[in-house]
Amino acid sequence: MKAFVFPGQGAQFVGMGKDLYENNPLAKELFEKANEILGFRITDIMFSGTDEELKQTKVTQPAVFLHSVISALCMGEAFAPDMVAGHSLGELSALVAAGALSFEDGLKLVYARAQAMQKACEMAPSTMAAIVGLDDATIEQVCSEVSSEGNIVVPANYNCPGQLVISGNIDAVNAACAKLKEAGAKRALVLAVGGAFHSPLMQPAKEELQAAIEAISFSKPKCAVYQNVDAQAHVEPEEIKANLIAQLTASVKWTQEVQNMIAAGANDFTECGPGKALQGMIGKIAKGQDVSVHGIL
Repeated sequence: MKAFVFPGQGAQFVGMGKDLYENNPLAKELFEKANEILGFRITDIMFSGTDEELKQTKVTQPAVFLHSVISALCMGEAFAPDMVAGHSLGELSALVAAGALSFEDGLKLVYARAQAMQKACEMAPSTMAAIVGLDDATIEQVCSEVSSEGNIVVPANYNCPGQLVISGNIDAVNAACAKLKEAGAKRALVLAVGGAFHSPLMQPAKEELQAAIEAISFSKPKCAVYQNVDAQAHVEPEEIKANLIAQLTASVKWTQEVQNMIAAGANDFTECGPGKALQGMIGKIAKGQDVSVHGIL
């Protein structure tokens, strides 16, 4: 069974989507439609901007979404998923590709999400850190021990066995990193991100995004969409919307999501979008199993 997966923020690079734009009429049409919807030429930044311009959350998120969705839509009949999933922001890409959301509504939601998250980041000094080489239970325990009222750190992204990203206030993240290194982590690396994504510090963004999501009509997707919040398959629009709203302050259960997709029969994973981060994660999650993992062929 075929699973198509979509990356999140961090996969971007200057030049992304340029080949598609120049060589595929549908891609060009969709990119130009996006420029119109956003009110600025995001294609100029994607194709020939600077790393700094592309790193702004309000640019990064729509850029990764556009590259991912347009890559999938330009596959034509080769895009025939039995199931889809996306990592964080990528969940919106997956929903559009699966037909639960229109391209236009998906882009508007991504832009609203990016702006809401940017604002939430500015409200409290916060960050994220990647913890490598430690089991999930130890990381969860240390986060719980370090957290106090007004100074929290939580598990944010369960990426693959041996790699979990934590998120929270800067002091709490630093304290957790120190304890996790003592506990045997190979690496505890603070990430260059704007704030504490997938933590309770995103509550103001969640409230803002909820209003935007509730104003948009969702359809039943053409296949099951596995969602980050509970790692389960969903097809009912109201469930999908509720999970999408909850996602901003909840952990991304990517490891569990991929395991559940494999258990449901997925044995061929295609990553749609920039980079190869998800291919690496899925390779580790599916280690020892007869599963094919690749980019668009």
